[in-house]
Amino acid sequence: MDENIAEVQKYYDLIVDFLVNYSFQLLGAIVLLLIGMWIAGAIAKWVNNLCLRHHVDVTLANFLSNLVKIIVVVMVLVMVLNQLGIAITPFVAAIGAASLGAGLAFQGLLSNYAAGLTIILTRLFAIGNTIRVQGVYGVVKDIKLAHTLLENEDGEAIMIPNKHIVGEIVHNSDASRVIEAEVGVAYQSDMDLAIATVTGAIQSACDDLPDVKVAAGIDRFDDSAIVIGYRVWVPSLNFFERKYAINKAVLDAINQAKIEIPFPQRVVHQATNN
Repeated sequence: MDENIAEVQKYYDLIVDFLVNYSFQLLGAIVLLLIGMWIAGAIAKWVNNLCLRHHVDVTLANFLSNLVKIIVVVMVLVMVLNQLGIAITPFVAAIGAASLGAGLAFQGLLSNYAAGLTIILTRLFAIGNTIRVQGVYGVVKDIKLAHTLLENEDGEAIMIPNKHIVGEIVHNSDASRVIEAEVGVAYQSDMDLAIATVTGAIQSACDDLPDVKVAAGIDRFDDSAIVIGYRVWVPSLNFFERKYAINKAVLDAINQAKIEIPFPQRVVHQATNN
């Protein structure tokens, strides 16, 4: 019993001695940490607002504000450790060794971060753009350091690791996609009438879109038909809905104008023996 009491008394004396000698340092370190965290948040918010006022891309603005916040927090932690009288040199060496090991273990993750940083700094694309990469199409909803989040017309969320974007061929069409289709008409048809009919049908189907631009003309000459191709830009998130409506409008307009859509024909000659 006396031994237990002596052990408790020893630890009690250590705690009291620590509080007497280091209480002001500990209190100062806590106050410094709280003030530093508040300053870090305030500076990050100021940087973000400054970037937005100068019309910097929102993704880049968020990245810069977070980077500034991390730098300020690290500086505050160094000051707090100094306030407590803790040497930071061993920690720096340990962090360096740990970083080397982590870099080898997480090469794939770090490559995604490096690629994400490249996307943000080079502004390869921005939130709201429509991109096609690695055979995937969608509207950019968010850009993180590790991945980019897309959304397609069906509302599906598509997450692409950034290392599969940087270095690849990326198609960026802002917020739109182009519909490319064609229809064949008979050789004896009035081509001016046929092209005007196709153009008018597309414009009618897209009358709710501001400044819609339609390109229609003779695309090629097939064996039994002259092919009229047409192209029109539509919002990405209702691409297929628009495409189906436009194709139906083109078919109805051609039928109403009594323009013939020929069937494929083949002429077969049979040799006869005399």
